[in-house]
Amino acid sequence: MTHGTEEMFSFSAFDPMKLGERLRDLTGQGASQSSEAYARMKAATEEATVAVESTVHTAQSGSVELGLKALEAFRSNADLSLSHMQALLGVKSASEFFELQTSFIRRQAEATVEQAKSMQDMARQLAEDVSRPGKDAAKKAMANFRTA
Repeated sequence: MTHGTEEMFSFSAFDPMKLGERLRDLTGQGASQSSEAYARMKAATEEATVAVESTVHTAQSGSVELGLKALEAFRSNADLSLSHMQALLGVKSASEFFELQTSFIRRQAEATVEQAKSMQDMARQLAEDVSRPGKDAAKKAMANFRTA
């Protein structure tokens, strides 16, 4: 063994001041890393909270709009049925009755198809709007996770 190696492992080369400094450095690094991890976790939690709040708000307002659309369809169908009943009261012949009835059924079927299509489009858009904040937050979290 060389003389330098013996000094490195000898008790006389041990400096308690350097050990204390090294322990302080390690403790400081650990505290710094813990603070950074806490800050990242806090930011991620805040972003998730905002995403959930946005999702709930969108779902609530979209549900109200969808409900109003359903009520509008119900009102329209009721108006159509009432006007048909009034027209039937003035029928003078069987052929006129069948003509009115056929016309009513056709208009009712067309209205129902249009209402269903409109509500389906609205529900699809609502589903997209409700899921968007969560998707965006997940993408951002994954991006942050990859760079951390």
